[in-house]
Amino acid sequence: MHTNLLKQKLVWIGAVAVLAVLMVFGVAMIGPAAGAAPKELPVALVVLDQPVDQPDGNKLAVGETLKEKMTQQTQLPIKWEIVGSKEEALAGIDEQKYYGALILPADLSAGLLSLQTAAPQPAQLQIYVSEGKNAQVAGTVNMLLQVAMDKVGIQLSTQLLAEIGKHTDAIPVTAAGALIEPFTVSSQIVHPVGANNASGNAPLLLTQMMWLSCLAVSITLFLASQQAVKAGGGHMRIVLTKLVAGLVIVTGATAFLVWMSGSWYGMELSDRTQLWLFLLLAGSAFFLFQTTLLRWIGMPAVPLMVLLFFFSMPVINMAPEMLPALAKDWLYSWTPLRFVATGLRSVMYFDGTNMNGTYQVLGWLSGICMVVAAASVLKPKKAAPTLDSSM
Repeated sequence: MHTNLLKQKLVWIGAVAVLAVLMVFGVAMIGPAAGAAPKELPVALVVLDQPVDQPDGNKLAVGETLKEKMTQQTQLPIKWEIVGSKEEALAGIDEQKYYGALILPADLSAGLLSLQTAAPQPAQLQIYVSEGKNAQVAGTVNMLLQVAMDKVGIQLSTQLLAEIGKHTDAIPVTAAGALIEPFTVSSQIVHPVGANNASGNAPLLLTQMMWLSCLAVSITLFLASQQAVKAGGGHMRIVLTKLVAGLVIVTGATAFLVWMSGSWYGMELSDRTQLWLFLLLAGSAFFLFQTTLLRWIGMPAVPLMVLLFFFSMPVINMAPEMLPALAKDWLYSWTPLRFVATGLRSVMYFDGTNMNGTYQVLGWLSGICMVVAAASVLKPKKAAPTLDSSM
């Protein structure tokens, strides 16, 4: 008998499934990126400029003028943090408080005043950007500051030319050349990401590999433990053996991952031992978290963990200041993959400093999940079907 294919329910179920997949993964992978925009990026501003006396007796304080201009530019997606010294600004960068710093030197006003003489000595402004904190944002901050300084330089040149024109019709050639660029700007990268680090995305890649590797281990040991229970093994002993075996496998996997990253791919790693120890903590937390879900939910937990992975990846790849509020508050704030990626960034690019919060979160997650996973032996078991119920 001929059957009309279009009348089969599976055809329409498949069409609905395709739409559902597109919507879910579209929200996960395109949603955060589509709404991403830099806003309130923390940058340190240091004003060291010393005001100087002008020939007419007035004070010239270019540093304060620039400070007002920069802090009042609401169109810049920068949140200025005023600090008292260059050392304090660099320390803040080391602690990952700032994406960069702008240093206005002590001779800024004096250098600008010298442009009216035959021996101009323009001052040099310094820009520092932290590539390790986020390479993409570092490039954005560097570009924003360079463009802002260019605009300010043009404004100062115009003002100086107007002021000089009031007193003389002739400008020395050297002064005229200096007026085109009233100050110079140098840019320096701090905490560079190093060679073969995927342009600073190595922490994200290592986080992905650890999550998927631990997921494979968790699923395999979960299925093996089910078979062992059916074969008549002690439930508690099997659970504890599974946890120990999983942690041993994770220990070897993290060591292999560090070795592979450096030896196979030439990834520049400042401290391989510290990196391995952190990956061991991260992998243990991932394995215990995944195992706990499998112990209490069963195989339906697998699609949940896959969805968590796909929803988390685009979010942790961006700076929190660039995320839409919904993604930042409802996913970035709690996903365990974020804590691992952030910790890896600190270990790989900041010598493992400022990580107390990360260690606490992963430590507590590991401990709680271990207890909850072991407690799954107390979960009520489904009653075996009786002869009457099967008839």
